[in-house]
Amino acid sequence: MAELTDVQNQTLRDEIEEFLERPEEIERFVELFTRAKPLLQEIAAAIVEGDDDVVDELTARALAEGIEAIEIMDDGLIGGMGIVGIKFRENFVFVPEVLSCARAMRAGMAHIEPILSASGVEKQGTVIMGTVKGDLHDIGKNLCIMMLRGSGFDVIDLGVDVAEDTFIDAVEDSGAKVLGMSALLTTTMPNMGRTIEAFIDADIRDDVLIMVGGAPVTQEFSDDMGADGYGADALSCVAVAKELFAAA
Repeated sequence: MAELTDVQNQTLRDEIEEFLERPEEIERFVELFTRAKPLLQEIAAAIVEGDDDVVDELTARALAEGIEAIEIMDDGLIGGMGIVGIKFRENFVFVPEVLSCARAMRAGMAHIEPILSASGVEKQGTVIMGTVKGDLHDIGKNLCIMMLRGSGFDVIDLGVDVAEDTFIDAVEDSGAKVLGMSALLTTTMPNMGRTIEAFIDADIRDDVLIMVGGAPVTQEFSDDMGADGYGADALSCVAVAKELFAAA
């Protein structure tokens, strides 16, 4: 098993050591960055630091050196943004810092997306995403959407303060097989359960797999509501979406 000292990039080592607390997340990122090429580690570190100019330059250099676009995206851009998502979840960084990091990721994706589109990379599927009724927070949802799109999913973003009927209409209109709901307030978390109940009442619960997430949401809460999946952060949101599509 890879050790933290196997990660070459000092910034990434420091980030993992200082900000990651859950053993499974430490293991995940140590393994990721141990195998990642040094240049891709630099990209990930620049994402964490929110330096869009450096990400822009390094992504162009990586492509010029013949590194595959999908590898740059997975090991560099998404890897770095995954650390940002965890830091946001644990209140180590806040909205301004996250927006800066997101801008840096977009600078890299501007190089990657045209290549992936031209190569005809198979789409993973369509995911509907929205923040539940009564909740106006969207930065966590937007992080998830960015990661999902970067991983090949089409995403329908319903925005914030989304009513149960709006979720239902979106599923019926699009035929999407996976729906993601976010909440950042303990007072709005019950609206996740109400939305699931609305799908049951409309007799279409079996037509869609539902995943939930947000800072106060837990696996236990997800299970109690009858959701099909739970993501603790933006990176795990992608993993859960892939699992649900495989099961659909």
